[in-house]
Amino acid sequence: MSALLDFAADFLGTVATTVFDVLPILAILVVFQVVVLRRRVQNLRGIVVGFLCVLLGLALFLIGLERALFPIGETMARQLTEAAATSGAAVDWRDYTLVYAFAAAIGFAATLAAPPLLAVALKAQKVSGGAISAWGLRIAVAVGVAVGVSLGCFRIVTGTPLPWYIVAAYVVVIVQTFRASRTIIPLAYDSGGVTTSTVTVPVVAALGLGLAANVPGRSPLIDGFGLIAFASVFPIMSVLGYAAVVSLIGRLGKGGNAAGTAGSNDQTKGTELNPS
Repeated sequence: MSALLDFAADFLGTVATTVFDVLPILAILVVFQVVVLRRRVQNLRGIVVGFLCVLLGLALFLIGLERALFPIGETMARQLTEAAATSGAAVDWRDYTLVYAFAAAIGFAATLAAPPLLAVALKAQKVSGGAISAWGLRIAVAVGVAVGVSLGCFRIVTGTPLPWYIVAAYVVVIVQTFRASRTIIPLAYDSGGVTTSTVTVPVVAALGLGLAANVPGRSPLIDGFGLIAFASVFPIMSVLGYAAVVSLIGRLGKGGNAAGTAGSNDQTKGTELNPS
């Protein structure tokens, strides 16, 4: 009974906080609709019901983060680092290979399941007329997040400065941008923002904080944050790389078809000149 009362109190407090956070957005919409546009709000009842659903959904989601995703991420980080932390030896990055593998796997899975990425991928496939594969784009983004989060965990373990990685990553992105097709560049950059979704961010943040808290000599405040930056920049690199590979395959395919057509034409001419 006490657990139920605690949950009810936590839920009501979270709902109150959510209302306070969402009210400015609602106020701006109402002011523009009534004062600027000077039109009545259509389907007011449906909007009110939808607004209540948003409040309840956000409240339940925030409670789920605090009670499930954050503890799971921290627990997994602690369990994966127990052997290395209790050995008493100096920190060796090779002792944390399971952490890197887990980070890559959870980053890939969380990104692939993110609803914003699915929506963007389907829109890109529709607008491009099928030239951009929704599944190909989702996998490319997920691979970028997996590599980025894994490398970010390596940075936490080794204690190397975060700017080194971010500056180097953006240098690569800039080089890729100058060599990429203009049609893919905006989508690639948007893919980096899509990864910071309600699914990916809590899991990645909890993993980083839990890892920094359990690696000797690391501070959760200084070293625990920064994984989101890795999860944002590396998908840009992976999508630009994916586009370059697809373009190269397309050019090779056209070259092979052209060579085959030319060979067929030469054979036809030879037959005409030397009839049997």
